[in-house]
This record gives sequence, C-alpha cells and structure tokens, in this order.
Amino acid sequence: MSSDGGGLPQEQHLTGRTPGRPPGPGTIARVLDAALAVRPDAIAVEAASGTLTYAELDERARRAAGALWARGIRPGDRVAACLPNDLDIVAAFHGAQRVGAVWAGIGEALTEAEQRDLHELCEPTVVLAGPRCRIEVPGRVDADAWAALTARAEHAPDVAADPDAPAGIAFTSGTSGRPKAVVHSQRNLLLPGAALVASRGWGPELRKGDSFPLTILNLMVLSTLLTAQAGGRAVIMDRRDASGVAEWISTRRVTVWNGAPAQLHDFAARPELDLSSLREVWSGGSDTPDELRRAFAAAHGLVPRATYGLTEAPTVVSIDPPGEEWRPGASGRLLPHFDVAAYDAQGNRLPPGESGELRLAGASSGPWAGAWTPLLGHWEKGGVRPFAQGTVSTGDIGHVDGDGWLTVLDRKKLVIVRGGANVYPAEVERVLAAHPEVAAAAVCAVPDARLGQRVAAVVQTAGGPLDAGALAEHCRRTLAPYKVPEFWTQVPALPRNAMGKVQRTALADLVGSAGETP
Repeated sequence: MSSDGGGLPQEQHLTGRTPGRPPGPGTIARVLDAALAVRPDAIAVEAASGTLTYAELDERARRAAGALWARGIRPGDRVAACLPNDLDIVAAFHGAQRVGAVWAGIGEALTEAEQRDLHELCEPTVVLAGPRCRIEVPGRVDADAWAALTARAEHAPDVAADPDAPAGIAFTSGTSGRPKAVVHSQRNLLLPGAALVASRGWGPELRKGDSFPLTILNLMVLSTLLTAQAGGRAVIMDRRDASGVAEWISTRRVTVWNGAPAQLHDFAARPELDLSSLREVWSGGSDTPDELRRAFAAAHGLVPRATYGLTEAPTVVSIDPPGEEWRPGASGRLLPHFDVAAYDAQGNRLPPGESGELRLAGASSGPWAGAWTPLLGHWEKGGVRPFAQGTVSTGDIGHVDGDGWLTVLDRKKLVIVRGGANVYPAEVERVLAAHPEVAAAAVCAVPDARLGQRVAAVVQTAGGPLDAGALAEHCRRTLAPYKVPEFWTQVPALPRNAMGKVQRTALADLVGSAGETP
C-alpha cells in the first residue's frame, strides 16, 4: 500500500491493522498514535475557535482525562456532553475514552424536557454543559469550571481499556416514541472509519467537514475517529445553513462533506456558492431522490454519494462508490464488514433482489470477516440490557442485489395499508420530490373507517401556493391510483430533528382535518 507525502503508510491508517486483515481490537485511546509518530504537527481538528495539531489534541485529551478522573470518573461511568461544535467536545470525547468512560451526547437544540429525558436515560455522573444546556442536574460542569479543571493538567492513571466494553451511547431518533439508548463498544466506534478509509483510499490529504452536531455519536465516529485513522483533518463546522457551510468548505478547503438531503436541496438552488474543493458530497439521514442528485450535479459538478446508515450499526452501512457511479433508487453498496439481506415474515433469508425486512450481520467471508460485532445492547436502569444474539433487524423494507447494492423501500412501521394494499411513503415521496414546485414532501397515513388507512402528503413548496390537483396528476403518471395522496397540506417547512430527518410523529397533526382533496 502507498503512503502520501511522508504521511501515514496506508496500513497504519487502520488503527494498527495488518494489511489484508480486518482491524484488530484497537482502542480510541490509541487512535492518534500512528499520526503522532510521523506527523505530530499536522492539524488534526479545525473548528470555530481554532485548530489543534495531533500533538495538541493528544495533550488536550490527556488533560481532559485527568480532569474527569479528578471528578471521580472511573471505567463504566457515563460522561454526557451538551456542548457546541468546537474543540472542547472533541478533546473531552477522547479524554473520556482514555479513562474507560461511556460517552453520551445531549443535543443543544433540544428542549429542556428533551434534554432531561436523555439525561435520565443515560444517568451520567458528569454533564459537560455549554451555554445551551438547559438542565440543572447533579454533576453539571460549566465551561469555566471545565477550563479550570483541565488547566490543572492532572494525570489519569493508564486504564487498560477493553475494546469490547461499553464506550458510547447513541440515542435513536425517537420517531415512534421515546428514544432508546444504544450502547456501542470502542471496537465498533472505530470500525466505520477503518472501513471507509480503506475502501476509499483516504490518507493525510483528507479534510472531512461535518456540520451536524457532534453530540450525535455517529458524527463523532465520522469526524475525529475517521480522520485520525487516515491521518487527515476533521473540520468541525458551527453552521448548517447553505451560505455558512459553503464558507467553511471554501475557506478550509474541505474535500469531503456530508449533509442531509434538505441541505443538498438548498445547495442545488445556489450554484454560485463555491464548493470547488470538494471531492465527495454525502447525503444521508433520509432518502436522497434521484432528481436531487441530478440537480446538485448540475449546479456544482459532483454527484452526491447516497448513504444508508443505522444508529445500531453504528453509522454508515452502505455508500455509493467514489466517483460518479450510482444506481437510481439505491443507497450505495455495502461496506465490506457487513452482510445485509432481506428476510420474509417467517425469518427466512430471501435471495438477492427480493424485498423484505433488511437485517444486518457481520461479514462471514473475505478480509473483513469477523470484524463487526452487533451493538452491545441498550442502556436501561443503570446497566446494559444485552442485545439478543443474531442478526440486527433494521426495521426497513428493501433488498440487496447480487453486487451488494442496497435499496430501501421504506420503514417497516411506516408502511400504509390502504384497503389491504401496501403503500410505501418513501416511494410516493420520491415521485413528489421530482416535481419542480416541491422543495420537500413527507407522506403519512390518515385513519379511515372503510379502508383502514388513506394516504396524506405534507408538502413544502418551492415558494408558491400548493396546487394539489397538479401534484395529484403528477403522481398518477407514475404511481398506481391507490398510492396517490388523497389529502394535501402545505407547510413552510417539514418538521426535522438535528440530523435533518423528518419527525414522522408530527405529520399526522399537520394533516389534521383541513387537508385538501383534489
């Protein structure tokens, strides 16, 4: 394997793995070591308040570990952070991992009640609180107190971290009720970065930009843990609007950026924005319509790379290959450490290309066989409720073809059953997204005494009034009559969470009884 300009040899990118074999039981405490050995003065993280070289990040992480130890944190204790996207949250994460703590993020944009719910779920000993942390709880450490603690430069003892012990808690998006607290090991937090770096050939030239909140565990996995394994740079943005993200991309010469389809839609409408440094644009969090890919490519010369991911994986399961190859309706090809297939209602694995519920397992053959293990379980009542061994049910309906291309038809729980016929909201949403007057759309069920359920659409237009008749006719040209929405509601913007996912539980209230029937 090659090296890049005196940087890390490719085999060192993968947390010390032997070339041609899956990553070994590396730990996050050691993830900076390869870069420290050959490029200690290279920038590891760039954020609003400045930059940290690998040597500086290592020192900040050491101080954070010492501060947490001084606060009484021991292996297995939970450390929660409600902090902005900046250097402190990255250093604190690395420090927590060095003392064997279990990391959890509490989103700044959440309401006080939502923040309190997550706090009660993970039961942290310490909460690192930024200016938008709304909860007053035991163990809260505000910014000034944290700065004083880390300034003492106290040492934590060397903790022999177990790569398979609990390391991080990721909260599900809560689309069907209260979020669940998914527990992952250090092994699985490192694995997505290892697989992506290996399969995409990244090295020290990588500058990966992220604008989603780092309080989301998946984003910590895809930023500092990924870039450290390439010896590259994590660019942590504090803006999510198109103008702000474009400024970050152009001034920091970001090479890879991942965003939500709604953000890509905004960029597609702004061809004047400078995204010329980008070599890849990822789209994830929800379905990426084919028309959106084409519109973005027409505006900026890059075809977005669609992804499919799961909190339970964690993060990316499939992604389009580097370059411009993609398949209509698909969400990329499986990463090499996964085996994903569709299963029928009786739990039988279906042949490639047949649709059923998608289930996730580790690859059983090839160089990445045995690298991935399932989530450890869920955090409940002060401990981990272990995951029942076997495949991980995704809750999604779709199929995987013989070449590993994955297509998601819809969420299993979101399927609308109209008079005995299944309607997949995502299929209808893709058709609506292709209409030039539609900026975004979400489809949901409306109860019906005769049919059981009927189809409703909530639409964010491109600026004008909703023309339900024209949209219904547009749908009829592509969809069977029973799939065409019967109720239409216009909204200024679809309700979304911090990851840009539509909050499905809010749709029915938006439809109400005032929906328009063409």
